[in-house]
Amino acid sequence: MHRSSAAVSRLRTWVEAWLEDERAQLPLWCPVALGAGICAWFALPTSLHWVAWVVGWLGFAMAVGMLGRGGRLAPTLATGAMLLAAGCLLIWAKALLMGAMPLARPAMVELNARVTGVESLLSRGLVRLDLAPLDRPDLPRRIRVNAEPAQLPQSPGRGDVVALRTRLMPPAPSAVPGAYDFAERAYFAGIGASGRVIGTVRRVSGGDSGPGARARMAAHIAERLPGGEGAIAVTLATGDRTRISEADAEAMRRSGLAHLLSISGLHVSALIGGVMLVAMRLLALSPGLALRWPILLVAACLGGVAGIAYTLFTGAEVPTVRSCIAALLVICGLALGREAISLRMIAVGALIVMLFWPESVPGPSFQMSFAAVTAIVALYEYPPARAFFARREEARWRRLLRHLGALLATGLVVEIVLTPIAFAHFHRAGLLGALANMIAIPLTSFVIMPFEALALMLDIVGLGRPAWWIVEAALALLLALAHFVADQPFATMVRPTSGNFAFALAMIGFIWLMLWRSRVRWLGAPAAVIGLAFTLAAPAPDVLVTADGRHVALRVANGEMALLRDRAGDYVRTTLAEAAGYEGAFAVLADTGEAACSRDLCEVTLRRADAESVRLLMTRSSLRVPWQALVAACARADVAIADRRLPNACLPRWAKLDRPVLAAMGGAMISLRDRRIIGGRDPRDEHPWIIRDR
Repeated sequence: MHRSSAAVSRLRTWVEAWLEDERAQLPLWCPVALGAGICAWFALPTSLHWVAWVVGWLGFAMAVGMLGRGGRLAPTLATGAMLLAAGCLLIWAKALLMGAMPLARPAMVELNARVTGVESLLSRGLVRLDLAPLDRPDLPRRIRVNAEPAQLPQSPGRGDVVALRTRLMPPAPSAVPGAYDFAERAYFAGIGASGRVIGTVRRVSGGDSGPGARARMAAHIAERLPGGEGAIAVTLATGDRTRISEADAEAMRRSGLAHLLSISGLHVSALIGGVMLVAMRLLALSPGLALRWPILLVAACLGGVAGIAYTLFTGAEVPTVRSCIAALLVICGLALGREAISLRMIAVGALIVMLFWPESVPGPSFQMSFAAVTAIVALYEYPPARAFFARREEARWRRLLRHLGALLATGLVVEIVLTPIAFAHFHRAGLLGALANMIAIPLTSFVIMPFEALALMLDIVGLGRPAWWIVEAALALLLALAHFVADQPFATMVRPTSGNFAFALAMIGFIWLMLWRSRVRWLGAPAAVIGLAFTLAAPAPDVLVTADGRHVALRVANGEMALLRDRAGDYVRTTLAEAAGYEGAFAVLADTGEAACSRDLCEVTLRRADAESVRLLMTRSSLRVPWQALVAACARADVAIADRRLPNACLPRWAKLDRPVLAAMGGAMISLRDRRIIGGRDPRDEHPWIIRDR
C-alpha cells in the first residue's frame, strides 16, 4: 500500500510539473472540449443519453473541485468537464430554439410563396428557388424547390411572389451509413421541405429589387470569360459554384484543389493582404503620414473593412464568416502589439464559431479549415521548423530552395492532418494534393485573384481586357493542372466507411501533437497512426442497402459491384460507390448470371473465401407478390431485403431488412466475413430532423 501511494504521489507531482510547463497551452483545449460536447450530442441517440452526458460531466467537475488539493490538475479537469457538458447543452438549445421541423410526409401542394433566393445550377440545367410559403401554416416556413429554366418563363427574382405546384418531400436523410445527411443540414438551415416544380411557375407580383449585385457581377464575369475559366472566376469573385461543369469540379476534387472553390481563408486572406499591401504603399508615399501615423495598423483596418465587405458580398456563408473572424482577430492582435498569428488566435476564432454556429462542428468545412490552419501554425511554432523557415542572409538560390521546402513541408503536413477528415466525410483523400497546391495556391493568391480584382476595377473605364487575358491564362493553367493531377492513377485513394472510432482516434492524436509543446506531444503520434491504419484497413462491405430498401449494391464473385435496379440514378450510384469505396462501374445484378431474378424478386448466393456463403432475397418491383411464394422464398434466404413491409410469416434465417427496419436504421451495410449488419443510425434516434416511418 505504501509503495502504491508513493507511486501515485510521484505521478501526481510529475503531472503537476508537466501542466505547469504547459500552462500557456491549456487554454487551447477549451474549444476542443466544447467541440467534443457538441459532437457528443450528435452521436448520442436519445434525450436520456444527452441528460446523462451533461449530468455525468457536471458531477465529475463537482467531485474534482471538492477533492482537488490545489495545483493545476484539478482546475483543468473541472474546466474541461464543464465545457464538455456546455457543448452538449449549447447545441441542444439551438436545436430546440432555432431548428426548422421537417415536413411530416410527402405532399402534393399548390401555393403562393415569396422568393427569398434564386440559384442557377447551370451545370445541372436547373434553377433552385428558396421560397417562403404565404398563408400556409401547414407548410414549413422555408422550402426549396428545383425547376427547369423552361418552367420559369418570367425569371422570378428575390422578393417576387410566385404561384406554383410542387411535390414536397421531407429533407432526405443519409441513404446509407456514412453518406451525406441533408436532413440534418436542412434542419439547422431552416429548410423544412424540398421538391420539384410541376408545371410552370407563375409570377403573381414583383419584388422590390431586380438582380442583386452578386448576380450582376457573375453575369459580367461570365461575359468577359466564357467557358470553364469563367466559371472558376465567377466562383472566386462571388462564391457562386453553380456554373462549374461536373468534369472540372471532379478534377478539382481528385487533385486536392477543391478548397479553392469554397470562399474561405485563402480567399479572404488574399483579399485582405492585397488591400493592406496597396494601402500601406499608398500611405507611405506621404512622409507626414508615414512618420505620424501607424500606417501598418491603418492598412490592416482598411483590409479588415474589405474582408467584411467581401464576406457579406459572397453570401456570408459560415466558412467565409469563420475566415473573416480569424482575419479580424489577426488585425486585433496587430493593434494590441501581440503576435498576430498564433494558436490562441485560432482557439478564440473556433470558440466564437462554436458559440454562434455549433451545428457546423461535425461538418467537413469547420473541421478541415481549423485543422489545416492549426497544423500550419503548429508547424511554424515547432522550434526546428521555425529555425529552418526563418529568414537569413543567403544566396538567392538557397533562399528559393528554402521557400520551396517550406511550401512542400506545409503541404504535406496539411494533407496528412486532413486525410482522416477527408476519408470520414468524402471516403477519398488526395495523394498528390500537396504537390498540386504548391503551384495552385500561389497562382490563385498572387495572380488570379489580384488581377481579377484589377480587371473588375479597370472595366469601370473600359480598360480591363489585358487584365482579363492574364486571368484567363492563369485559370487555364489551374484547370490544366487539376485535370493532369486528377488523371494520374494514384491521384486519390478511396476507402469505404470506417466508423467513428478510427476517425476520433486519429483526430485526437493529431490534436494532441499540435497543441502541446513538450515531448509529451509525441504520445499523440501512435494514436494518429493507429487511427489512420484502422481507416485504411477498413473492410469494404459486401452488401449496401439504402434506407428506403429500393437500392441494393452487392459485391459479386469477380470483385465488382452490381446493382439490384438498373434504373438507379447518378446520385444513388455515387452515394453507394463512396460508401463502398468502389471506383468502377456498377453492373446490373440480373445480367451477371449469378442471381435468379424474376420480375418481382431476386435471389442470389454470395460467397467469399474467408466467410460462409449468404443467400439474399430482394424485392425489385412494386408489384404484389403471391403470399405463399414470398413466404417460401423467405424460408430459403438468410437475409430478406424489401422496399415494403414484409409479412410476419416471412422468416429468413438471419435478418429481415424490410422498409420499416431500414428506415429506422438509416440503411445498412452487411459484412460477410464477421456476419455483421451495420446501420447508419441508432433506431432509437430522437434528433429532431428524424422522420419516423409510418
